[in-house]
Amino acid sequence: MKAIVVYESLWGNTAAVARAIAEGIGPDATALSTSDAVGDRLDGAELVVGGAPLLGFSLPTDAMRESIRTTPGVPTPPDLCAPSMRSWLSGLTSGGGRCAAFETRIWWSPGSAAKAIQAELEAAGFDVAAKPEKFIVTGKYGPLKDGELDRARAWGAQLARSAG
Repeated sequence: MKAIVVYESLWGNTAAVARAIAEGIGPDATALSTSDAVGDRLDGAELVVGGAPLLGFSLPTDAMRESIRTTPGVPTPPDLCAPSMRSWLSGLTSGGGRCAAFETRIWWSPGSAAKAIQAELEAAGFDVAAKPEKFIVTGKYGPLKDGELDRARAWGAQLARSAG
């Protein structure tokens, strides 16, 4: 089954989860940043999984990303070279197949980036394969909580079973 896991990652946590999900789905799954998941890369995908960090209780906006760029005291500069998930979703053409969504977040944060991603994928014509999933970072910038990458691989395997 061809599967694409598309992600927006600012400090590498969401990218690591995306790669683990792709590993769990299987050898025909690929994790791609929003800048790489363009053109014919999605053609024939039976499963599209989207993921982003939760910021400001939702999917990051371009204004939030710009604010992060200029925030003093950030321990590691964010990677803002790829388009936001919000931008990627707005350019998504009609799709087919199944979809799922995930987010990285601190444990107590309200709101959901994953629900916003899933709603946009559904609006583009994808059928939901699973409810949105949350992966926990231990601080505002990470790292991921111990065991989250194993949990991401297991979720990827579950997605492969339900979408296959």
